[in-house]
Amino acid sequence: MTKHFGMFQFKEGISNTEIENCFITMKGMIGKIPGLLEMEYGPYDSTEGLNDGYTHGFIMTFDSPESRDAYLPHPVHEKVKDLVVPKLERVAVFDFNV
Repeated sequence: MTKHFGMFQFKEGISNTEIENCFITMKGMIGKIPGLLEMEYGPYDSTEGLNDGYTHGFIMTFDSPESRDAYLPHPVHEKVKDLVVPKLERVAVFDFNV
């Protein structure tokens, strides 16, 4: 399996409703993109303070690196990016296999 971990810093003025809609839309890719098995997300919630300004994170699970690779240019993913990316100040993504 491949984990696709991301962190978002939303632009100032983006509402909690808009943020939740971004993640609901992202989660809606499950069942539409082959090999995307699950997604979890949430806001930063730690007293540790090591989030470097990132406010939200997500983890997607793919059945294989090949499925993750096919997801990246997938038309459904591209449409979701059109919604989410304009709302972001910064994004970081890190993938690893388990």
